[in-house]
Amino acid sequence: MAGMQSRRTLIAAGIACALVGGLTGCGGSPATSEDGVVTITVNGMPPRTQPVDRKYFEEDIKAFEKEHPKIRIDAREGQMDPKTFSAKLAGGQLEDVYYVYFTDPAGLIARRQGAEITQYVKDMPYYDDIKKDYLKVFTSPDGGLYGLPNGQYSLGLIYNRDLFEKAGLDPDEPPATWEEVRAAAKRITALGNGTVGYADYSKNNQGGWHFTSWVYSLGGDIAREDDGTWKAAFDDDAGRKALQMLHDMRWTDNSMGTRQLLQIDDVQKSMGAGKLGMYMAGPDNIPTIVKQFERKYEEYGVAAMPGKATLGGGNGFMFNPKASPEKIKAGIEWVQWKYLNPERTEFEDKRASDNDVPIGLPLDRLFTGEAQEKQDVAHSKYANVPQENYKPFVEGNAVIEQKVEPPNAQQIYAVLDGVMQAVLTDKDADLDKLLADAAKKADGILATVK
Repeated sequence: MAGMQSRRTLIAAGIACALVGGLTGCGGSPATSEDGVVTITVNGMPPRTQPVDRKYFEEDIKAFEKEHPKIRIDAREGQMDPKTFSAKLAGGQLEDVYYVYFTDPAGLIARRQGAEITQYVKDMPYYDDIKKDYLKVFTSPDGGLYGLPNGQYSLGLIYNRDLFEKAGLDPDEPPATWEEVRAAAKRITALGNGTVGYADYSKNNQGGWHFTSWVYSLGGDIAREDDGTWKAAFDDDAGRKALQMLHDMRWTDNSMGTRQLLQIDDVQKSMGAGKLGMYMAGPDNIPTIVKQFERKYEEYGVAAMPGKATLGGGNGFMFNPKASPEKIKAGIEWVQWKYLNPERTEFEDKRASDNDVPIGLPLDRLFTGEAQEKQDVAHSKYANVPQENYKPFVEGNAVIEQKVEPPNAQQIYAVLDGVMQAVLTDKDADLDKLLADAAKKADGILATVK
């Protein structure tokens, strides 16, 4: 959930930086030295508290500079901290290449706080293979490109393959619709002995986060923009269908258990205890369950989100609006080589395999076509997890839309937590009233979006 990460706000760059922008980088250093070497500042370097990741990062800088003798990397720790970002931008201290979450670019682009890179990516290796959904995150309304992705996640269904088999379900053919989820949850619950078919979150903003994905999967939206004004959009058929399905699974089928007001660690504990059939999450949950509860990767599968779309997120890099063309070009070279480089996947997998890192999970699938094929071949060579268990997720995600979080997501999630809690704890909850009241609150929150 991007909401578990820090939020970011920005202001316009300062006058002093603007005065030197044409001749120097925003930090004041010349764009190119006398010997033709371009030095760029980048963030995203792992802190010293992550010694292995930092070691790999430093090794990669050396390897990149060896292959690109006219580029030097001045790496900084950190990402985009809302407490310091505005001052860094105004004071000329913002890195030439800076890390953002998928929820950031639209506002940054609107406020002209990122450099357009459309003209510089035409010859970038594998650019045409990057999934269009992720490039769209960095694209302005007029079609200009302002950044590149380097990681993504999307929600699906984590499920216990052993419980599927015990319930007479095929673990290689997990549910593809919410009706199938409901039917499977009933069969798993019928196993008894405290087994729960399906669980969901409903507190600490995680309930609202999941309700958002429910609505997306049913073809709806949480918020829509009309002529620059954002309004709540979930008080509709998609919102009602989501709540009705949750209500019926909880109260009619009794397939969600009696214990509610859950959050992620509660649900992971149930899955790790072998008492839960399914829950909504990304594939990155599986290593947590395996390691924390001493389970085996073979016990779990991942299915794509049922329906039309899923909630996803991710991160990428944008470029200082005051950076020179030379710095922007060098920055794109770095981002492509380091983060969007299928040619290095095998090397990275081999390196990671020596440190007990799970290889072969369906994470950060940013490409299509030849680029993704190259990565898949490398992952298969070094895979230490059962990739066949994730085939439903990979194939399903290829045909559904990934949608990002709504504006002011955390505040809206807090409101929607109450909706989830009411449905899961009150059999007689008025679904229409819940949606209408929440929409009014959300409208007030969205009115502050700029």
